Amino acid sequence: MMNLLFDVVILLLSGYAYEKKRGVLLRWIIVAFCFFAVSYVLTILGIGSSLILIPLRAFGYLSIIAGIALHYLQQQ
Repeated sequence: MMNLLFDVVILLLSGYAYEKKRGVLLRWIIVAFCFFAVSYVLTILGIGSSLILIPLRAFGYLSIIAGIALHYLQQQ
């Protein structure tokens, strides 16, 4: 439950920051934490199996990696 709360807080703060700056990294952070939040909701509801949770969390981590990589490429 605590992870879900933190995900929602990060999601909201990233959304607010994105509205101000429109940075590509912030957009990917929002996407990533949406994946994490969905996986935690499914876990809390008891309907999340490994076949669902592992890909959701993997896409979350891949979204953060993509955001950092794209942000780095834009800076150069």
